[in-house]
Amino acid sequence: MTNVNREYRNFALEVQFKNDDFTEHTKASHRKWILNQVLNECAHELHHLTKASKKFVAGSKRQEIKEEWSQSPAQYDSSQLIIEGQQVMQDWERPVMKAMADIVAETHGDILEIGFGMGISATYIQERGVKSHTIVEFNNEVIEAFKAWKEQYPDRDIKLIQGKWPDVEDQVQMYDGIFFDTYPTSEEELKSLLIASCIKDFYVGATHLKEGGIFTFYTGEIDSLSRFTQRFLLKIFSSLTISTVDSLCPPEDCHYYIADSMVVVKAIK
Repeated sequence: MTNVNREYRNFALEVQFKNDDFTEHTKASHRKWILNQVLNECAHELHHLTKASKKFVAGSKRQEIKEEWSQSPAQYDSSQLIIEGQQVMQDWERPVMKAMADIVAETHGDILEIGFGMGISATYIQERGVKSHTIVEFNNEVIEAFKAWKEQYPDRDIKLIQGKWPDVEDQVQMYDGIFFDTYPTSEEELKSLLIASCIKDFYVGATHLKEGGIFTFYTGEIDSLSRFTQRFLLKIFSSLTISTVDSLCPPEDCHYYIADSMVVVKAIK
């Protein structure tokens, strides 16, 4: 078993190899380069996030998800949507939702939105003007909120598909843009909330994008995309660009986000 150590001013990093053949190459310089890349990136990330954490909100304890969500009450007020004690969406997200809506509606074509929530992003998409707008949602009370929202746009092509994504894949068509913003509806989903858990969903979504179509999703990342995320997205999409939405104000008791900025992604098929 081989250990590789690197000392930094405020901490030390160690890579412990269980298999000494791991990362072995014909040239020792290759292995050294790989290790330097990994350790330097990890060290930089730790320094950067430590600095960024000085502006984090305190957050509050989240209660466990215990019930199936389709029948659960959706508690709306002027600033948030709560289901099963979970803050599904809050008003502070408006700048992020607008940035994502602006991206996905660039073509003014056929748009698929996965997750309705408070209707914030749906409203921004309608304001941009699109040919058609299909929304996937499975909570009954949120669907009632969707129906009330839709009445504001009697002459628009707005459709609802009721169900969980990707259980309704056979009901969706081909789109110019997909807006992906779902929330974990069980503790099991929450444990795998990292982007790795979205791989299947994103692949499925990409199959319903027209060539040149735009995909955007709620990243939850502060000001950059990890190498893993970038590699993953570039396996599905031909290109991607990122931007940052700053000056966000999540409340002190927010369960699901603590920073004052978030990355927004535009991925092109």
